[in-house]
Amino acid sequence: MSEFDLIDKYFFQQVTQRKDVILGIGDDCALLSMPAKAQLAVSTDTLVSGVHFFADVDPRALGHKALAVNISDLAAMGATPAWVSLAITLPELNEAWLSEFAQGFLALAEYYGMQLVGGDTTKGPLSITVTVHGHVPQGKALTRHQAKAGDWIYVSGQPGEASLGLQLLQGLSASGLSANTQQHCINRLQQPTPRVVIGAALRGVASACIDISDGLAQDLGHILAASHCGADIHLEQLPLNADIVNAIAFEQACRLCLAGGDDYELLFTVPEEQRSQIEVIASNTGVPLTCIGRLVAGKPELTLKLDNQHYQLPLAGWDHFSDKK
Repeated sequence: MSEFDLIDKYFFQQVTQRKDVILGIGDDCALLSMPAKAQLAVSTDTLVSGVHFFADVDPRALGHKALAVNISDLAAMGATPAWVSLAITLPELNEAWLSEFAQGFLALAEYYGMQLVGGDTTKGPLSITVTVHGHVPQGKALTRHQAKAGDWIYVSGQPGEASLGLQLLQGLSASGLSANTQQHCINRLQQPTPRVVIGAALRGVASACIDISDGLAQDLGHILAASHCGADIHLEQLPLNADIVNAIAFEQACRLCLAGGDDYELLFTVPEEQRSQIEVIASNTGVPLTCIGRLVAGKPELTLKLDNQHYQLPLAGWDHFSDKK
C-alpha cells in the first residue's frame, strides 16, 4: 500500500466536512477561510515512542492523546478548534494498528468539529506530529503575560492523577488504591480531556491561562515569568483525589499534583472582580475549578504554604533535556 493509499483509506474518509475548508487533503496546501474579526491560533506538538508513550500503548488511545494534547493548547488560549494536520512516521506498515490509531484520532476530531486538512506519512522510528488551528475573537485570546499581583490562581480538575497513572504503568505497587481509581488514573494519562469549553468561557474573565503539561508548578512559573510577579500556593487547597491521599499520604499527593505533568488541565488567574464568574463556569461545565493561591508582587518565584506557614517540598517538572525529573 502506497503512502497515498494509506491517507485515502484511513484518514480521507472523515465525517466532519467544514464549510470553511475551501480545499483540504489532496493538494500541496489546504485552503481555509477564517471567520470575520477573528485571530488564528496555531499549535504543534510531537509525540515520540519511548519518550511520550510506551511502544505497546493502545493505538486508539494514542490517536486520541496525540490530538488531545494539541487541542489543550487551543483551550488554554480560549480558542475554538477548527482544523488539524497530522504527520506520522511509521517503522512498518501495520494496517490493524493504523486503523485503530486513526479511529481514536478522528473520533476526537469529530467531537470537537475539527477537519483533518493535511499532513504527511513517512517511514522511520514511530513519532507523531500534530498541528492544530483554531480561531479566537480578535483581542480576546488568553495569554500568559497579563496577570497581576492580587489575582487568584485557579486550576481545573485534579492534577496529579495522570502522573500516578504513568507510575502505575511503570510497575508502581499501589495496593492501597482501588482498581477503579487505578484505572481512572491510567485513563487520565492515556486519554486526557481538553478543557475547550472552559477556555472559551474564561475569555474576558481570566487574566492569564496555560495548560498543564509539564507540571502545575513548572507551568505556573511560565505565567509568573511572563507577568513579572510571584505566587503563594496553599497546599491544603489543592484539589487532591481523596483515594490517592489515603493510599500514598498527603505530601506525596501534593508532589504529584504540583510536579506530575501530563494532566492537560487549565491553570489560570482571575482578578478579584471576576471571581464570581468562576462558580458559574464550573457549574455550567461540570468541572471543578479550585482556587489554590494568589499572585503576589515581587520576583517570579513560587512559595508553598501549609496553614499559612512556609512549606518546603522538592519539585521538578518535566524537561526533555534534563536528567532530573
